Amino acid sequence: MTQIIDTFIAPPCKESITILYQDDYLLAVDKPSGLLSLSGKNPLNKDSVHYRLVQQFPSALMAHRLDFGTSGVLLLALDKASNACLTKQFQQRSVEKRYISILLGHIENAQGRVSVPIARDPPNFPRQKICWGTGKEAISQYQVVDYLDNPPRSRVVFTPETGRTHQLRIHSLAMGHPILGCDLYGSNESEHLASRLMLHAQQIKFVHPHTKEAMQVEAPCPF
Repeated sequence: MTQIIDTFIAPPCKESITILYQDDYLLAVDKPSGLLSLSGKNPLNKDSVHYRLVQQFPSALMAHRLDFGTSGVLLLALDKASNACLTKQFQQRSVEKRYISILLGHIENAQGRVSVPIARDPPNFPRQKICWGTGKEAISQYQVVDYLDNPPRSRVVFTPETGRTHQLRIHSLAMGHPILGCDLYGSNESEHLASRLMLHAQQIKFVHPHTKEAMQVEAPCPF
């Protein structure tokens, strides 16, 4: 089996994590762009959301993750039972997520559904690839909320039905409108039109693991 070598070294992230919600069972935080969700295997990639938060909350466990460049709402459990409950909700696709993004060009259809399967692409790690043979089902709903000009761009709300790695970035590329600032899936133009990945996890809805109350947490979009 070919060994995958990750040569990525994250530049220092000076932005802080904002706690959006906190109780005895879970944390919801606003992750800045340019910070890993979990520390990498390389000791130079120690800094992460999890690494920072366990200093204050030693029992914190990541209920899910966001890409390095993605900002927004991230959930952490504060005990194993809560983590198991949240993980099950993600697996059952009962967690509702809403993302804001800016894509290159004007999207012709103002709303739609993208269903393109995604598979790992080991020779090109950390990239994923579209693969109709071995790929896992990946579905995203989108709606254009604004058209921007000079250059033409589209501000879009994404509501993914599945949670594959790099799903929204790949689906945007499959639509012919890559996300601005994306270094893995796009063009030279789309990558250099923004200083960060223009993807933000704005809202998450889930059931509280202890009270069973319907929860909704939002993080204001920074772009």
